Amino acid sequence: MSRIRIVHRTGYTYHEPTLASFNEARMVPCTDADQHLVEHRLEISPKAWTQEYTDYWGTRVVAFELHQPHMRLDVTSSSTVEVSRRGLGGMGMTWEDLTSAAVEDRFAEFLSISPRVDPGPELRDALSALLLESQGPGDFAPRVGAFIHERVEYITGSTTVHTRAREAWASHAGVCQDLAHLMIGALRVAHVPARYVSGYVLPDGTAPIGETRTGESHAWVEYWDGRWLAYDPTNANEPGDLHVRVGSAPDYSGVTPLRGIFTGGPESELFVQVEITLLG
Repeated sequence: MSRIRIVHRTGYTYHEPTLASFNEARMVPCTDADQHLVEHRLEISPKAWTQEYTDYWGTRVVAFELHQPHMRLDVTSSSTVEVSRRGLGGMGMTWEDLTSAAVEDRFAEFLSISPRVDPGPELRDALSALLLESQGPGDFAPRVGAFIHERVEYITGSTTVHTRAREAWASHAGVCQDLAHLMIGALRVAHVPARYVSGYVLPDGTAPIGETRTGESHAWVEYWDGRWLAYDPTNANEPGDLHVRVGSAPDYSGVTPLRGIFTGGPESELFVQVEITLLG
């Protein structure tokens, strides 16, 4: 088990005074069978009206509004989480099981191949041999994740939040969001329900207890094999006790840490800083 503290600072600077803004933050780690949110605090400056709710995908959301002129918006999410992943395996579903009407109806949103996750014809063809060799999603999904990890280099700044999966594959470069989208699209092509997971991971597993490390938001994939199983294509492993889950959705757009609209000047710039500390 790991006890982890996360401080996620983000927000916007505006080129001209913003008269009002309406925002949503998805920055609160969840409590589930594998982790427990011990404490959490969200600070917003300027002071804002807030409302909390759980969205359609099960992610906790803090919605807030500002109705006074401001040049900068600061949001700081401070969390302490205990993580102890059970490491349960799948149910050994077959390809025939996945094509049942029950699976197609239940997971329709996680089977849709949208432009954001479409892997493109080249990756589809490259994975055809793996598909033929696999008995079902349980052995296929990790092999897909490892395949993508070996061929797409992690390069900070090589893509943007708007980059599509096939574009990252064509350049063989991207960040965790791109590798997750590629794996999701490849799995959905094979009719495996898959979803995007947003969270954090301690960047150095050997970090001493109490030593704060610079981190960032992270993304990995969950796929269906009778229960949701996880794989991290960026690190080519199954998420462990150093991964902290916030929420999930069909793709990144459903779990963006901070997003909103504003009235006033024409432009804004996003800033992000994440600090992660292993407490025990």
